[in-house]
Amino acid sequence: MLLDNHNRHINYLRLAVTDRCNLRCNYCMPSEGINFVKNDKLLSIDELITLSSILVEQGIDKIRITGGEPFVRKDLMVLLRHLKSLKGLKDISVTTNATLIGPYIDELKTLGIRDINVSLDAIDRATFERITRRDQYDVVHENLIRLISEGFNVRINFIVLEGQNEQDILSILELMKHYPVSVRFLEEMPFNGGSKSFQTIKWDYKAILKHITDAFPNYVKLESPKTSTSINYQIENHKSTFGLIPSFSRTFCGTCNRLRLTATGDVITCLYGKPKANLRDIIRTKKSSKGVKEAILKAIASRAKTGFDAQKEHATVFDNSMTSIGG
Repeated sequence: MLLDNHNRHINYLRLAVTDRCNLRCNYCMPSEGINFVKNDKLLSIDELITLSSILVEQGIDKIRITGGEPFVRKDLMVLLRHLKSLKGLKDISVTTNATLIGPYIDELKTLGIRDINVSLDAIDRATFERITRRDQYDVVHENLIRLISEGFNVRINFIVLEGQNEQDILSILELMKHYPVSVRFLEEMPFNGGSKSFQTIKWDYKAILKHITDAFPNYVKLESPKTSTSINYQIENHKSTFGLIPSFSRTFCGTCNRLRLTATGDVITCLYGKPKANLRDIIRTKKSSKGVKEAILKAIASRAKTGFDAQKEHATVFDNSMTSIGG
């Protein structure tokens, strides 16, 4: 079991498999993109397999595959097949923009990997294309409907962006009310490659909730696990649920059970903090699991108590793009 210095049980790994993305969302990076790392700096699939196996041995029982866009990697399914074979790993999920997942849906279903988070910040075509700077609307919606209709546990992640997509908050809830999905609204975070900076946001989780409940006053709050980042609700007569993720307000830090491993091997114990170690360098030089395990233990022994504390140790944290941090 992994316990941090605040006696929090760490059992959830967010594993980034690439820093590449085929979209150019304006809240994530500048229009010209970012300087993606060279291929030899990225963890290979074999290295991802080795590191994930070691972490499961240490007590990780939930892994979410993130990026960048995970399906940019043509060999991603090799990793997913291996993860399914790991004893002790109870939960495997994937976060995707749903542009490239189509050819892999059948195998994901066969493997039993049913938990898919789809990043979708607009239901209106023009808004979608303005935010993503790409013409992928039809592909995303086709894959989303297919995932829902084929019985996947779909959660839609919608980042609320002031002046851009507020008008779609109620529209997406209205559209999804017929389906057993969860629509989760996230506060905007300033991990955008340095293209925008801010200290406060208009659309915090309280403002989002008021906006929704003013329109849908008949709703109930749902029970959520203590480690959940999402505060969850259901509107009367809706098959769907909705959640609020205070990613900027950081109200969930006290029960945080997450560890991040970037595509370049950096261990990040808090999204707002600096990397604590690099496992790529350890695995390539020492070629043993002992050094990796020691680095993990050392990293979680010095975790910041909150995201605000972590931010103090990393003055340039907001110069990073979310695609390089690992979602």
